[in-house]
Amino acid sequence: MKKKTSGWLLLLAIVIMTAGCETGAQNGPKKTDGQVTQNEQPGSTSAQANGSGAAVRTPEQQTASDGSNTTSPSATGQASTDANVAKVRMDNITALRLIDGKSGWIGGNGWIARTDAGSSGSVGSAWNVQYQGQGTVQQIFALNGQQAWAVMADSGSLLATRDGGKRWETVGTVPKQGTAGFLHFVSSKEGFSGSQYTQDGGQSWSALPVPDHTVGQPYFHDRQNGWVVTQNTDRSFQILHTVNGGQKWTAVMSRTTEEPLNGAIIRSVERGNAWIELIGGTGMNQTMNQTSYSLWHTADSGQSWRAVLANATAGGGPAPGISQQDNQVPKNEGVAPGMLYAVNSHTALMGGYCAPCDKPNTIGWTNDGGKTWNNGKQSFGGYGSQQIGMANAKEGWAIFSDSEQAPVMYTTSDGGQHWTQSHVFDKPAASGH
Repeated sequence: MKKKTSGWLLLLAIVIMTAGCETGAQNGPKKTDGQVTQNEQPGSTSAQANGSGAAVRTPEQQTASDGSNTTSPSATGQASTDANVAKVRMDNITALRLIDGKSGWIGGNGWIARTDAGSSGSVGSAWNVQYQGQGTVQQIFALNGQQAWAVMADSGSLLATRDGGKRWETVGTVPKQGTAGFLHFVSSKEGFSGSQYTQDGGQSWSALPVPDHTVGQPYFHDRQNGWVVTQNTDRSFQILHTVNGGQKWTAVMSRTTEEPLNGAIIRSVERGNAWIELIGGTGMNQTMNQTSYSLWHTADSGQSWRAVLANATAGGGPAPGISQQDNQVPKNEGVAPGMLYAVNSHTALMGGYCAPCDKPNTIGWTNDGGKTWNNGKQSFGGYGSQQIGMANAKEGWAIFSDSEQAPVMYTTSDGGQHWTQSHVFDKPAASGH
């Protein structure tokens, strides 16, 4: 009897031990095709991996409470998680492009960052550094919230993203290194930079014909319609227009000028519509450099022109194309031109700059195609680069940089009448911060 009882007890112990081993195997790692998989928690690195398989840090990359910004670069420039996190110092903003009133990209020396304001928090209060690499970002253009391109200064390298910036990669090189024209795309494949044209998203470029003696960069609104400023003599200039891709250029305005042109900036937001800034002489008056310039607008393919601004200066001479006796054309604030941003056929903004002023930056605008000009009542600090971007006629951002002070970002929701400070970036390292 004792032997039978002992046997049953031994059998029962074996069964209990076996069941315990099976339960442990179910709770432990599972093997599938030779790979061990662990239970993942929400928000883990593998859960945040993008389509290419490289993990991308998102919330952790945003601006920290001390204003610093961190990310870790991979060999291709794509942000990825890594034990050695490189700090990005946003101490000089060299490029700005909005997606809408709450989202957009900025660039600087070797980095690109994006902001997307949520339901709470001010616009631009948090930035996600998406790219790190060599060179300084010269321009950013966004076709929409997913597709964007960036030109690197000096090298002319063209970066592109198709997924909202999760991955930036080099797709080509914009010709004319360091002097690339205004980059803009009209579709995911077709884009323009000065007289250069691409049909494959920036991988290859071909030149469109332009006339001799061009001042500044030409501007092609699309494959057929373009604008250019030429200067045959020091005393005259012309604005030319093409409707057949540069095969034929027609002079649509000719003017005399007392000083030769030193530059031209062209923006065309609708077919047959153009805003053209002409930069004249620069000279010293007492203790400050002054630059003369004028701003022109056409809404009928150049058949008629309106002089929007005429900034003549004692140091730089008369505004190009406008006599000193003509006092009817409005004047922008400052003694030198700031950034020109054309929103549509009616609205354009332009910054002004005054080097000796305590707050050297101002912003003016027109909402009626240049019939009237409004000089903003606010002025802003920053003796470095000036960046202005608009999502529409009402919503916009402005960022002013400085060699000693941190760049400051402002936003407007009423077309520039009022600007509100929304973010302060990093103070330059050279300033002792």
